[in-house]
Amino acid sequence: MRVYLDMCCYNRPYDDQSQIKVSLETQAKLHIQDLIQKKRLDLVSSYMLRYECGQNPYEMRRNAIMQFIDTHTAAYVGLERRKEIEAIAKRIMDTGVKFKDACHVASAVYANCEYFISTDKRLLKYKTDQIKLVNPIDFVTGTEDE
Repeated sequence: MRVYLDMCCYNRPYDDQSQIKVSLETQAKLHIQDLIQKKRLDLVSSYMLRYECGQNPYEMRRNAIMQFIDTHTAAYVGLERRKEIEAIAKRIMDTGVKFKDACHVASAVYANCEYFISTDKRLLKYKTDQIKLVNPIDFVTGTEDE
């Protein structure tokens, strides 16, 4: 099964863990990473993910996230696909989704991912028949039998 995690999902373990929802999302995200490491899930990444990660002002976080992505990516949507991705993203943006978020979703759709995983509540309101958008908790609890 192909999955795409957006940057807010990768950053969740670095957020304030005193809120139960954040802590649960972190545990679910770490479980997803474990499934990726065990090759039970195929990770898809993209040029937009690399760009956003590069903008992270915290070097340790940036390096840890990039190392995971570089080590475990099964499929990569590169910059050479930018025109196709941005064409898909434009249709997504017409629903109110911001550019970078739309490029993430478009990359996941382009790569035929079954799931797009995010902790961004606003982005998760976007609905399409092309891919399931879920938070890490819903992914872990909803796909256990698949």
